[in-house]
Amino acid sequence: MTRDGQSLLEIDQLTVGFPSPNGWVHVVSEVSLTIARGEVLALVGESGCGKTMTALALLRLTPPPGRILGGSVRFEGRELTTLSEPEMQLVRGARIGLIFQEPMSALNPVLTIGRHIEETLRVHGMTVPDPRTRAVELLTEAAVDDPARRLDQYAHQLSGGLRQRALIALALACRPVLLIADEPTTALDVTIQAEILDLLAQLRKKHGLALLLISHDPDVVAHTADRVAVMQAGRIIEEAPVRTLFEAPQHPYTVDLMRAGRLGGRVTG
Repeated sequence: MTRDGQSLLEIDQLTVGFPSPNGWVHVVSEVSLTIARGEVLALVGESGCGKTMTALALLRLTPPPGRILGGSVRFEGRELTTLSEPEMQLVRGARIGLIFQEPMSALNPVLTIGRHIEETLRVHGMTVPDPRTRAVELLTEAAVDDPARRLDQYAHQLSGGLRQRALIALALACRPVLLIADEPTTALDVTIQAEILDLLAQLRKKHGLALLLISHDPDVVAHTADRVAVMQAGRIIEEAPVRTLFEAPQHPYTVDLMRAGRLGGRVTG
C-alpha cells in the first residue's frame, strides 16, 4: 500500500490477539490500511472476520484480555499505540468521532440527549459560551426535528432514526476529522437508512470529514465508499477503488461474497 505521508490515518501491520491455552489467537493479523483526509474507506467482510475489532484496536478499545500484539497506528502523524490513556482520550471521541450500530447501547439511558452533548464537550475541554445552544446547533445540523425539545428527552423516548441522528450530533460535537461508523444503518428501515446516508454525505462534504465505514451492506458500500478493503479471517485480502472492486474483483473470496449476495451492488458514483 502507498505510504505517501499525506494520509490522515495509517495502520501498518496491526495484529490483535486473545490469549488461549495454546497461545495467542490472532483476530486481526498484519492489517495495513490508509485513509486520506476527506476519503471514505469501507471495510467489508462476513460477520466475525475482524472488522469491528480492527476499529476498536485503532481506538485502543480492544476488550480485555485481548490486546494489540504488534503493528502501528498513526493518526495525524501521532503513534496512537504508545499514547497514555489520558492522551488517547483527547483523540477518541474528539479528533475521531464514533457512530455505533445501535444507539441504545451507546447512549446512557439516564442522561438526556442534551446532557450527553454537554458532557462530551466538557470531557474533551471544548469551551463554548452556552453548551445548551451548541447542543441545539449540533442537533439541527444532524437534521433532528424540534431540537430544543429533544434536548430534554431520553434515548428511549426517540425513534430509531432520531437516536441515530442524535448519535451523529454527538460524534460531531468536538469537530472531528475522522468518523468511524460501524454498521450505522443496520437497525433502521430502508427509508431512514437512505436519509442517514444522505446526512452523512452532506456532513462529510461540509466539514471535509474522512470516514471509515464498517458495513456488510453492498448498497451502502457501493453508494458511499471511495475505496473498499475486503477482510477475511482477520486479514485484508483485497483492496481497490469501489468501482474497480465491484466490477472486477480479483480475490476468489471477494468473488464468492458477490456470488452469495453478501457483497455486490450497483456503483452509482
